Amino acid sequence: MENFFESIKKKIKKNIQDSKIEIIDNTDKHVNHKSFQKNKLHLSLIIVSNELKVLNKIDAHKKIMGILSEELKSKIHALEIKIK
Repeated sequence: MENFFESIKKKIKKNIQDSKIEIIDNTDKHVNHKSFQKNKLHLSLIIVSNELKVLNKIDAHKKIMGILSEELKSKIHALEIKIK
């Protein structure tokens, strides 16, 4: 799992310069949800980035979602994004 998180960090850092990223796996908090899929993750991203901070919230989130589009199709069920 650590390799997957590292690949997410690398992908974001490649597209958003000077960013600091923390990934929190909240999957275990969603096990009893109706739509839970054991092969998909519920993640929270905390990103410190001046580049994203100057964008409005929707545009910043769209940028992150675009960067992680493949992961969202295959391995991520839910993604919470916090930009600082």
